Amino acid sequence: MSLNFIPGSPVVVAAIVIAIFSGLYRLLQVGRRDPRMPPGPPTLPVLGNIHQIPRTGLFKQFREWAKQYGSVYSLKMGPANVIVLCDRRAVHDLLDKKSKIYSDRPESYVGDLLSHGDHIVVASATAEWREKRKVVAHNFSPKMLDEKHFKVQEAEATVLMENLLDDPEDFVKLVRRYTASAASCIVFGQRADKYEDFWGHTVYEVMEHFSSVMEPGSSPPVEIFPVLKWIPESMALWKRRAMDARRSMDAAWGEARARVEARRAKGIQRDCIIDHLLDEYNEKGWPFSQHAFNNLMGELVEGAADTTASQICTLIMAFALHPEVQVKARKEIDAVCGTDRSPRWTDFAEIPYVNAIVKEGMRWRPTSPTAIPHLLKQDDWYNGMLFPKGSIIYLASWAIHHDENIYKGEDDFNPDRYIGYTRLANDYAGSPDWEHRDHFGYGAGRRICPGIHLAERNMWRIAAKLLWAFEFSQAIDPQTQQPIPIDTHAYTPGTAQFPLPFQVQIKPRSQEHIQRIISEKNNALDFLTLYR
Repeated sequence: MSLNFIPGSPVVVAAIVIAIFSGLYRLLQVGRRDPRMPPGPPTLPVLGNIHQIPRTGLFKQFREWAKQYGSVYSLKMGPANVIVLCDRRAVHDLLDKKSKIYSDRPESYVGDLLSHGDHIVVASATAEWREKRKVVAHNFSPKMLDEKHFKVQEAEATVLMENLLDDPEDFVKLVRRYTASAASCIVFGQRADKYEDFWGHTVYEVMEHFSSVMEPGSSPPVEIFPVLKWIPESMALWKRRAMDARRSMDAAWGEARARVEARRAKGIQRDCIIDHLLDEYNEKGWPFSQHAFNNLMGELVEGAADTTASQICTLIMAFALHPEVQVKARKEIDAVCGTDRSPRWTDFAEIPYVNAIVKEGMRWRPTSPTAIPHLLKQDDWYNGMLFPKGSIIYLASWAIHHDENIYKGEDDFNPDRYIGYTRLANDYAGSPDWEHRDHFGYGAGRRICPGIHLAERNMWRIAAKLLWAFEFSQAIDPQTQQPIPIDTHAYTPGTAQFPLPFQVQIKPRSQEHIQRIISEKNNALDFLTLYR
């Protein structure tokens, strides 16, 4: 045997040293940014930028980094690549025009943990996902909404106005009941007379869990460091929160399904989405599991109720702070409706300022300020920068909406910036004129919110009715007789945000308006008996 290979010989020692240093070198390359990628904040070995990700409020940090590194920049999450788009043109060029490769979702251990992988928002672009999107797109299409579902939306909006006459201080619960009940009528054939009813509050409990668990930064990067999966639930708060969210979701939509099946067992059929699908799938076969079906029905209500309620409360906040907006809107509304009736969706073209108000609310305080990230399926290049395959792509909607170079006075609520925007959000999202995109509140590309048509109609309808019926102002402190301040930045954390409690005064505009509300409410309740 050659002495060169005897253990302890100089050759062996040298080989071991080289191997150690080689391994150490490779380890230290983890977390480093490829120089061909977009620029970004400095990285640390192994960690990359993980140490700079805030526990909550990442959407504001996105904007700060954009000011430093440009409107398209990158982050390193250990070995993973993250591309942040704070640029309208980049969103159009990539998520819209190249949606075939930019529309998948990154792996989400926490998302799978809380939904068993059965949630359309976080699911990969599989055949099952496409089937679910078809269900949503068909049932929430403009045709279905304007020929069928509008009756429920109009009726429940009218009930909300009457509720606000009786209990204006509890407006948040009343708004939430309205959006949840309207969605539950359409999806489950069941309405909520009160917020405390199962159909009135359950969706918000589910979404509170889901939103907090799925917020970027709220859980460790398990996908990047898989060993974290093996941490026992007892030692991992983030895992316990995910499991609590899972139990909440399964219990809620399992109970909803059980209630529908009990109704159907009594021979009571309803003209609603779940009844039609149960009849179809029982006859032709099931395209997905029972759990996935239950979640899909719940997801329809989640998307229709929670974000719309948040936006309506945001608008109420804005109305109270901006009486001039109310005055301007009422000039159009009163010219069309007077006190003879409340506004209807068919008045849309004649009351364009309400559309501007809705768009400004979506821009000013988007309900999903970071949006759910996309996944790039293959290497791509943009403006000379490499976007590696597998990159996580963020559409930083809040950051774009608060870019002072685009929106003068970006933190002001100013619907006048949308004068001339007479179409709905879907029309602008599909337009090649990216410079005049109204906002990114519904996302972009193939992952754009499939409930966009329902949400747009809901928000326009209720904004118009509220402005027709009521005057909004800041609440007055009984001790100082001064307006009680409203913190317009006080929102819940999470992927879907909601205004924290605030006080406003809501007063009917006149006795004539009160009488008309009561009259319309009686007709609305007669119709809604179909869903009791």
